[in-house]
Amino acid sequence: MKNIRNFSIIAHIDHGKSTLADRFIQLCGGVSAREFKDQLLDNMDIERERGITIKSQTICLPYKAADGQDYILNLVDTPGHVDFSYEVSRALAACEGALLLVDAAQGIEAQTLANLYLAMENDLEVIPVINKIDLPAAEPEKVAAEIVQDLGLDEERIQKCSAKTGAGVAEILEAVVKFLPPPGGDPAKPLQALIFDAQYDSFRGTIISCRIMEGRVKAGDVITFLSNGISHKVEEVGRFHLKRAAGKELSAGEVGYILAGIKTISDARAGDTITLKENPCARALPGFQPAKQVVFSSLYPVSTDDYEDLAAAMEKLTLNDSALTFQKDSSSALGFGFRCGFLGLLHLEVVQERLEREFDLSLILTVPSVNYHVYLTDGKMIEVDNPAYFPDPGSIERVEEPYIKATIMMPERYMGAVMNLCMERRGVNSSYNYPIPGRIEYTCELPLSEVIYDFYDRLKSLTQGYGSFDYDLIDYRPGDLVKLDILVNGEKVDALSQLVHRANARARGLSACEKLKEEIPRQMFKIAIQAAIGGNIVARSTVSALRKDVLAKCYGGDITRKRKLLEKQKAGKKRMKTVGNVEIPQSAFLAVLKSDN
Repeated sequence: MKNIRNFSIIAHIDHGKSTLADRFIQLCGGVSAREFKDQLLDNMDIERERGITIKSQTICLPYKAADGQDYILNLVDTPGHVDFSYEVSRALAACEGALLLVDAAQGIEAQTLANLYLAMENDLEVIPVINKIDLPAAEPEKVAAEIVQDLGLDEERIQKCSAKTGAGVAEILEAVVKFLPPPGGDPAKPLQALIFDAQYDSFRGTIISCRIMEGRVKAGDVITFLSNGISHKVEEVGRFHLKRAAGKELSAGEVGYILAGIKTISDARAGDTITLKENPCARALPGFQPAKQVVFSSLYPVSTDDYEDLAAAMEKLTLNDSALTFQKDSSSALGFGFRCGFLGLLHLEVVQERLEREFDLSLILTVPSVNYHVYLTDGKMIEVDNPAYFPDPGSIERVEEPYIKATIMMPERYMGAVMNLCMERRGVNSSYNYPIPGRIEYTCELPLSEVIYDFYDRLKSLTQGYGSFDYDLIDYRPGDLVKLDILVNGEKVDALSQLVHRANARARGLSACEKLKEEIPRQMFKIAIQAAIGGNIVARSTVSALRKDVLAKCYGGDITRKRKLLEKQKAGKKRMKTVGNVEIPQSAFLAVLKSDN
């Protein structure tokens, strides 16, 4: 056990975690030159396309140190985006140490700090690594001083490398062996293992990724989940190399996988404790704090026949992504679906893409909203995350909405543009400081509902991609919120309803009406698209009628004949309008969700 090291790589977005993991795998001979490709551990299509890590990935590497001893390194590569910080917290629970990567050009950024605090909460040993020292703009000495001053980490432990060229990577592995502690635990005690991830395989059932804290497990053992008392017989245990590699057993201190023919997906949940049925452990491990969902949206299948497939897909996806929550929902316009909770807008996008790609589903999403506290005149407080359940305005005393403390790091030349953006979004209590010359850390309190729509896209374009954004929920504050309904041909479309601040209602309504006007196909009669607050219409646009050329056969002749035909057409259109029913295409729902920017 003294020759095992469990560690993860944590950092801000794009500081080189996956590239460093590639170098480690090459250095330890984990992959042949023929099989190697960049970002080896990012095995989802969506990860490779977007160039980001979404899922934590584990790999076990054999390493021969300079002192001649053989070590087993269990490496966990983690995501950097704030929307996937839950993945990071789960990965860290399986480790004793962490490599904290800092970009030699960018310096310490928002997620660098957030991830360092996560590592400290888990009592991990941290080795700071300054990456990208080969960049022309790299300032490793300056960044090293920041690490010592701002983060309070040990100067002697700081490693410098370029994950791209491979310079200094061997020294990092030596530092891992030297500074990070071996795992604790006693193989002779009863089995106690923590599930930190799981995924579904249609041939083998649920594949559990776990960290063995105490005891040992091998094929043939009967294991029990402590949360629900369900037992299964173990078919196979092993470690994660590039592919799963079966082994004889897993013992205390090791990270690996367990296959036990688990068909019921809800049995294996991240944070649960596994023990042996014959010789159970005394108590369950503490597990994880449940993730707090901040953005809510409803998912509906385009074809109602796909509802059962969507339900099965949601089950399988929550096994692999435990930050996602869902419950049944229905809409008169879109049929049956699910109301889902996400950790942010990127999380929402990724879940939508994974459902469409991995499970071959076509989906419609409703406008994202946040969780509001609505205080009624009879003294009750209800939580509303769906505009459909917003109570009658006459019975509401006040509405409170969640506020966040946003931290934006950016070069100082963008300060004016970003301040304007935050003020537009009802930002208050803004302050700023200069962590290093030329860079500003700007903090501001904003309503979360203003951020989920298109704030991040705007911020990125205003700062030309250099702005980084991190936020924490702080509290609920009163707000003047109204329910904005969209009416097509006089009928409400419940899937397009949204809760907005009164000051923004007209602009948001006008934007939705204009987009719908472009998407709804023209009919033989005029279609009115309106945005309404209660009984007040605040915005309108009209889809003009398609007009048949009834005069085509009248060449020459008397004007009265032409007029008679036109009057006849007019009467027909009037009758048609009274019975006219407008089909809203799927693209119209998507158009309203997409921001102009």
